[in-house]
Amino acid sequence: MKTVSQYEKMSDTPIPQLILTLSVPAIISMLVTNIYNLVDTAFVGRLGTSASGAVGIIFGFMAIIQAFGFMFGQGAGSILSRALGNRDKENASLHATAGFFSSLFFGLMISVFGFLFLDDIVIWLGSTETIAPYAKTYISYILISAPFMCSCLTMNNILRYEGKAFLGMIGLMSGAIINMIGDPIFMFSLKMGIAGAGLSTALSQLISFSILLSMFIRGKTETKISFKKAKLVTMSVLFNIMATGFPSLLRQALNSITTVLLNNRCAKYGDAAVAAMSIVSRIVFFAFSVALGVGQGFQPVSAFSYGAKKYDRLRKAFQFACLMSEGIILISCSALFIFSDGLIGLFRDDPEVIAVGTRALRLQALATLTLPPCMVVEMLFQSTGKRLGASILSSLRNGLFFIPALMILPRIRGLAGIQEAQPISLLFSVPITLILATAFFRRLPKGDI
Repeated sequence: MKTVSQYEKMSDTPIPQLILTLSVPAIISMLVTNIYNLVDTAFVGRLGTSASGAVGIIFGFMAIIQAFGFMFGQGAGSILSRALGNRDKENASLHATAGFFSSLFFGLMISVFGFLFLDDIVIWLGSTETIAPYAKTYISYILISAPFMCSCLTMNNILRYEGKAFLGMIGLMSGAIINMIGDPIFMFSLKMGIAGAGLSTALSQLISFSILLSMFIRGKTETKISFKKAKLVTMSVLFNIMATGFPSLLRQALNSITTVLLNNRCAKYGDAAVAAMSIVSRIVFFAFSVALGVGQGFQPVSAFSYGAKKYDRLRKAFQFACLMSEGIILISCSALFIFSDGLIGLFRDDPEVIAVGTRALRLQALATLTLPPCMVVEMLFQSTGKRLGASILSSLRNGLFFIPALMILPRIRGLAGIQEAQPISLLFSVPITLILATAFFRRLPKGDI
């Protein structure tokens, strides 16, 4: 009865109500997590510009950890959601188990290799001589928590694709709230400085991991994670998960590469430039997180509808997600543009940081207006198993266009070119996205089967 009830919910609930129901927990989770990121940036900023820059430096490395978490979570989630739409619960549980244990293993490997090459990694990430000591301290705690961070993201994505986004919200929010409480205690009350910020992050990831895993163990989910099913996992299952989730890995890996490249380009202009662009990235992502939450609410509806061959329902879900996410981003980006200098000043009261960050934030606010439909199309392709299209779209903004822009524009326009690189890459990705989306819907069967 539980499975039938969930099936009927995903099949029959009106599209606006269903996407909103699935989006709200995702939005809350992302807002709380991003509020933590911003609070963490603000707390660390009190330690100085170099410490603030270190957080931005390590943010690029965390993207690598997140890349594997998203790959296994999105890959397993997309497959299991389509399986649930086809009423194949055993296959869904097999892929959930494979995704979880794979992400835990890869997180552990990142931790081991990270400690072996710690000094080299800190320099490679773009640390200056003054930033490096802070970055090395902070990344040590991130490496300890890497297996938990990676598998937390996988479990959260599996829960979203099941239509159980509320359970994922509980797990992620618990960790984020504890992190925010722990920051001032460890950093200032216990006088641990940036090490306190790292310890607080590591503990929060362990707590989130424990809560999310308990959801699967206690039978709160549609799928089950177990050692028994792990023995049934084959190489073809793992390949299917990794191939389906590859666009997420590509997207996050490119985020990491471009963050490192951005930090290296900014380092030429001093710690203030590194800190400013790091702050801008976090503010923009916070503003975009609500629209992204709508896209995350759309993903399970898209995958389930495609698996159940409810193609008209898929079209309606796509249209609603595009309109709603664009409306949200229009409001948030308008606020970013108007209050840009004040927002930068909240995180670092340094005139040079504010000057660099204000122009970059305004440019990114304008360009981000084009991002919601591109994001929804990319999620559509991944949730329906269109691997090539999803991979192409994942590579556009942060690879095909952004990396060349970061290589060329600073040589022509200096620091201004660094500020302009991301906005230009966003604008260039729009036409290709629209062409691929049009081709997809032309091939999609009319009506339901």
